[in-house]
Amino acid sequence: MIEAQHLTKRYGKTVAVDDASFAVRPGRVTGFLGPNGAGKSTTMRMILGLDTPSSGSVLVNGKQYRELTDPLRSVGALLDAKAIVGGRSAASHLAWLADSNGIARRRVTEVLELVGLSDVAGQRVGTFSLGMNQRLGIAAALLGDPETVMFDEPINGLDPDGILWIRNLMKSLAAQGRTVFLSSHLMSEMAQTADHLLVIARGRIIADASTDEFVSRNSTPSVRVRALQPADLAAALTRRGAVVERCPDGAMIVTGLDSAAIGGAASAHEITLFELAAHGASLEDAFFELTRDETDYHAGQLAGISQGA
Repeated sequence: MIEAQHLTKRYGKTVAVDDASFAVRPGRVTGFLGPNGAGKSTTMRMILGLDTPSSGSVLVNGKQYRELTDPLRSVGALLDAKAIVGGRSAASHLAWLADSNGIARRRVTEVLELVGLSDVAGQRVGTFSLGMNQRLGIAAALLGDPETVMFDEPINGLDPDGILWIRNLMKSLAAQGRTVFLSSHLMSEMAQTADHLLVIARGRIIADASTDEFVSRNSTPSVRVRALQPADLAAALTRRGAVVERCPDGAMIVTGLDSAAIGGAASAHEITLFELAAHGASLEDAFFELTRDETDYHAGQLAGISQGA
């Protein structure tokens, strides 16, 4: 379990993490979301004792990380997949970690098999792809069979098979009662993996809720509708205050009116409907709605880019 109380980190006049209090509990995958520069990496570094809080505290399994007598057995982490000596083989890298932490060498073979690197265990790490480095970093994090695991962007560089593998791995670790803390920018994957979400923006925790609750709380209900006379229906719904978004397949996503009101408008104008169904919001929609005003940098619209650029 990870517990933070009023965790704050300042770099001069810049506040990277601002009075953050949260708990990452065992038995579920907790996703850590936030715009670039929001404070995610700084928070994770403070959890692992790599950065010292300016104030507040953070505990792993009831202790500060530096107080843990067997850190690899208590918490395993992957923050930077490339932070490995390239001249070592995968097996020798893990063997060095095992020997220095009093872990049996047989565990090296077990984790290499678990992450799918048994066939390249003797190859130098410097020849590995990013995806292979991610797998090796995960193997190192799991080497001590820890109660708590933390992964910062572990999906980077993985192919579709690898993404599915790591999704199932995270879920299986949580099902074993472990604490799983996962940071990722890939919203679609986080939606399928995380049971609970922490959202940070400008250093502040702005959401702490189950994934379903977060999406429901930060999105506007909408309805998907298809009609024989789509232009007439769009005009009728717009007059009633709805917002209508056209889809490439000819359907419309309507917000501001429920299914009954849309059906009533169609009936009043003798418009035939082919489809009328609630349209579920995505985690991505909910995240961008919540953090719309919390991002320091916004991309420009394509239409505003000069043709000669």
